[in-house]
Amino acid sequence: MSRDNILHKVRTALGRSAGQAVAPPPEVRLRVPEVPMEARIASFITRLEVLAGKAVRVGSMPEARDYVAAEIAGKTAAASNAPYLRECGVAGLPGVRTGITDLAELREVCAKVDIGITSADYALGDTGTLVMLASPAEARLMSLLPPAHLAVIPKECILTGLDELFTVVPKPAEITSSLVLITGPSRTADIEQILVRGVHGPGHVTVVIVG
Repeated sequence: MSRDNILHKVRTALGRSAGQAVAPPPEVRLRVPEVPMEARIASFITRLEVLAGKAVRVGSMPEARDYVAAEIAGKTAAASNAPYLRECGVAGLPGVRTGITDLAELREVCAKVDIGITSADYALGDTGTLVMLASPAEARLMSLLPPAHLAVIPKECILTGLDELFTVVPKPAEITSSLVLITGPSRTADIEQILVRGVHGPGHVTVVIVG
């Protein structure tokens, strides 16, 4: 079947004719529900745990630092350059590699450590998703390459869902090279429909919610 014939069939199905101008796209409809912060947190934790992720809530930054210290004891770890990790004291923990800006060094470190530690720009309460805007402060490799990902986030960054995210960041391409949505540990069922975790990214995801 020729290309022109195929396009004619498509136009006919859409009720259009050759040369007809394309109609403007419909307006974006974003619906942001009013959800109290405690409900957002509870939903985030529930959704993440359903996907085999782990969520921990602590009351303060020092508690977050102490929790991370216990989690990485006896293991190797690297942390992103996120300011929040410095504020919590996580970046200064003994044995944590951080402050890496060279891409080759970052790739080498992330390929060797047991745990990659990050914060997150936002989190989505309705799906248990972490939202990462790639930047020198929050390099993608830190959350994607190590076998375990540990994220430390303030409760205030938890949004209701994707609609609210796109009201806060309406044009992400203008501020970042990529926007990564992390919803639980990496998983695939491509091979004989058998669920396997950790194939395309971390097999373990832990989120520490501060506040």
